[in-house]
Amino acid sequence: MQRLHELNRKSNTIKGSQTLICRTMEATMTLEGRVCMVTGATSGIGRATAEALSRMGAALVLVGRSREKSEETIMFIKESTGNSKVEYLLADLSSQKEIRSLVEKFKSNHSSLHVLVNNAGATFSKRRETVDGFEMTWATNYLSCFLLTNLLLDLLKSSAPSRIVNVSSGLHRRARLDFNDLQLKAGYSRDRAYDLSKLAMVLFTYELARRLEGSRVTANALGPGLVRTNLGKNEDLATKLAKSFADLFAASAEEGARTSVYLASSPEVEGVTGMYFLKGREARSSDLSYNSEFAKRLWEISEAQTGLKR
Repeated sequence: MQRLHELNRKSNTIKGSQTLICRTMEATMTLEGRVCMVTGATSGIGRATAEALSRMGAALVLVGRSREKSEETIMFIKESTGNSKVEYLLADLSSQKEIRSLVEKFKSNHSSLHVLVNNAGATFSKRRETVDGFEMTWATNYLSCFLLTNLLLDLLKSSAPSRIVNVSSGLHRRARLDFNDLQLKAGYSRDRAYDLSKLAMVLFTYELARRLEGSRVTANALGPGLVRTNLGKNEDLATKLAKSFADLFAASAEEGARTSVYLASSPEVEGVTGMYFLKGREARSSDLSYNSEFAKRLWEISEAQTGLKR
């Protein structure tokens, strides 16, 4: 037991040193004059990402679903970073109407957007459908990313060089793609829905990068690794127990956010696009994710599902 405590102490010391190094690096970079939007920003990786970008001086727009949590988050970020250029917009990203309203509000107050971090995500133990009639995980984790990004592309292009950062998951490797049942009406499970939505994000990222070639807008995806977040905290008892056990081995939200922050801010990845990153390094995603025909087909289906193409 004493040996275990000693190992934990050393691990925490190392993590503390890494956090200090990370913040020191952040302090040497600047995002002054840059406008950044982060979805799912009131907790976990999204909040840690937003705080880091705020430390670099970015004008920050956080997207959250709860007014109370959003107000608490911007107050915390302003106080902890000394950056007053932090605001929030409310939207339930499972609703396409609310996403469109979000974009209208953003454009009424901002004429530029330099960084978009699509971080929002959720899991659901039982199959549910949104107000638009889509499976909830698919709509929240993937379709919201597809629609929001496309509605903001004009600003991202006019603000170039700009960046799109899509937070996927290493669990996308487990997913299988059945175009006849993307809504998982047959054989739904929480894990299957989540994995599929994260694979879709990677396929979308690669196809988006191809379509943006020459625009000076980059699009990259990432897997944050195993991180302690609120994902799954409101689910069934079995999910909560599994989450509690996994959290024993998981990294902090701040550590999990490092790749998002890196892709959003580092000069090292200026111009890098159409890649998947893990722990701050380029990595190979699943074999299935590189199927360009699947990516094009998914894009066309997504356009129809979001009303971008009628």
